[in-house]
Amino acid sequence: MKVLQECLLVLHFVGIASLLGGFLTQMAAQTKRVVPAMLHGAATMLVTGLGLYAVDDNGLHHAPPAAKMAVKLGILVVIAGLIWTQRSKEEIAKGVYFGIGGLTLANIVIAVFWH
Repeated sequence: MKVLQECLLVLHFVGIASLLGGFLTQMAAQTKRVVPAMLHGAATMLVTGLGLYAVDDNGLHHAPPAAKMAVKLGILVVIAGLIWTQRSKEEIAKGVYFGIGGLTLANIVIAVFWH
């Protein structure tokens, strides 16, 4: 079970890197858009996050608080919704673009600092 948890955690980090990396690659672009890395990263985070929560009995470190997981899941659902609805547009509003990045960063901060 420990190996499964560690593999899911690594994949969760890959999802975070993909989502945040996709956001950062658009930072210098004049027209902001959703790139596939953002969509795939959000989906990876969702699946692996739920998997980590499901298999966490005596977990890697400690069982995460249910409230923390609910907040993180809620934020990720909003991120995924923004990405999904904007994915086919040639240009997205800067507010939506920075909302995706800000919520992604907020999810990382919650993961690290909420014990």
